[in-house]
Amino acid sequence: MTSEPPVLVVSQLDDATADMVIEELHQRQVPVVRLDPGDFPTEMTVAARLDNGGLHGSVRTTTRQAHLEQVRSVYWRRPRPYTAPAGLDGQDARWCREEARYGLGGILAALPHAHYVNHPFRNRDAEYKPTQLATAARCGFDIPPTLLTNDAAAAREFTREHGPVVYKPLRNTDYQDGDGRSLTVWVEEVDPADLNVGVAQTMHLFQKRVPSVVDLRVTAVGEEIFAVQIDGSPGLDWRRHYDALSYSLIDIPPHLAKSIREYLDAFGLVFGAFDFGVDRDGRIWLYECNPNGQFAWFPDPITGRIVTAVADQLQHAGEHRAR
Repeated sequence: MTSEPPVLVVSQLDDATADMVIEELHQRQVPVVRLDPGDFPTEMTVAARLDNGGLHGSVRTTTRQAHLEQVRSVYWRRPRPYTAPAGLDGQDARWCREEARYGLGGILAALPHAHYVNHPFRNRDAEYKPTQLATAARCGFDIPPTLLTNDAAAAREFTREHGPVVYKPLRNTDYQDGDGRSLTVWVEEVDPADLNVGVAQTMHLFQKRVPSVVDLRVTAVGEEIFAVQIDGSPGLDWRRHYDALSYSLIDIPPHLAKSIREYLDAFGLVFGAFDFGVDRDGRIWLYECNPNGQFAWFPDPITGRIVTAVADQLQHAGEHRAR
């Protein structure tokens, strides 16, 4: 490694988006240290000291080492959950996982000179959909009428008032059957007949379905905004139909760009991936903002521009660079 301050990439190995950014940084000869908190403690060693001079020390993986006080930027992507050493289970394993989370997690969130894209605590805060929508309304976005409830009667009343209505999961939680097969929960239109006692089992998000004619994915990186129009989806949730989609970069109205920047500032984010639907009247409705959204699936000309913007943020530690 060189003596130049490194970029720390916090993610699991199976992360195509992080891979593309790392490749760009390597081409720029920017040193990178990649680590996954899920490898701690078996494949990672940490020694961090705190005194009147602040935080200093090092973290070592099987192939790399980073001095904590020298890290220039952190790209916080998709790390695996914290783990316990093999052979532990029950309360012993839980105790070790929580100590790792609050120990290593606290260290990685407190690097003294690092510019975060995004800071993990800001990602966490911005992942709550009710908070997203409330903040979005204050920032001037149009949001569809939404109900959060565990009351089936309230859900039926909302459906009568605003139908057609869709159901959306509140988080992309890993969900598998007994054989380990993924049971992804998609955005689906609600059949009022299905609004039964099952609604009472947890919180549900119901939202008026936007009669959209086109979808937008808008990726914001610092002061740069990349708006992509998505055409060709044959169904409600375009994420289920990647092979049928086409993409084109477009300009967005100034008022929308202003709201996007206000939203990022409200959560303290550098990066955000916004999803919108556009109705027949041209009105743009915000669905959600993923503070850690993917972009590697776009065609190369689009992905390359976003990769460049993210790499600029990491290389220059957030300092503005004329383009």
